[in-house]
Amino acid sequence: MAEDARQQAREFAALALRLHEKDSLEDTIGAVLEFAVRELDCSYAGVIFVHARQKIETVAATDPVVARLDEVQLACGEGPDLAIVGERRGFLVEDSSTDVRWPTWTRAVTDAGVRSVLGVPLHTTDQTIGSLNFYDVRPRHFDDDDLEVAGVLARHAAVALDAARDQDNLWRAIGSRHLIGMAQGILMERFAIDSDDAFAVLRRYSQNENVKLHAVAERVVAGRRLLDG
Repeated sequence: MAEDARQQAREFAALALRLHEKDSLEDTIGAVLEFAVRELDCSYAGVIFVHARQKIETVAATDPVVARLDEVQLACGEGPDLAIVGERRGFLVEDSSTDVRWPTWTRAVTDAGVRSVLGVPLHTTDQTIGSLNFYDVRPRHFDDDDLEVAGVLARHAAVALDAARDQDNLWRAIGSRHLIGMAQGILMERFAIDSDDAFAVLRRYSQNENVKLHAVAERVVAGRRLLDG
């Protein structure tokens, strides 16, 4: 194995360890983008997450231009990230001024001063969770070797991001349950009712006012009154 290849393998191993040590989804994405820009020597990078019905969302980017170009894809209904969801294949735009696959999007890319774009899917065994995209102001900056490197990075990143996203959801759920429990306790003391009745009050108010249950609990904990009785 050549020394460059060995060094790259060591860097990816170190990245994998750093990603799994991050405490939040935001920190994990930040580490991915920092490594991505450095490894591919590019101008910008961004991460997109895919939601139900192939809705895409820019969750992080190193420059606002990335989010603007993602919005163009949604607005015109064409672009590589919309295609990447189902195909699980990377894409390479060598020069946006001559690429004809997504004319509206590539025109916007060129107008934004970006000429080269590379993207790879972020997917686990079970699902595609999004894409990792690279941008550069120079034409023909990326090649097939970069596409391969980006694919390796995306495989490490996808596992870490999926785990971080699940962890964030878990902590939000735990926080909501804790908040609801506090609100129940306040109502139990205020109205001399038991836990089940206190929860019923919260749920009834949530349904009647069309407000999420955790938001109702926040109001109670903050001292704002609900319906008397």
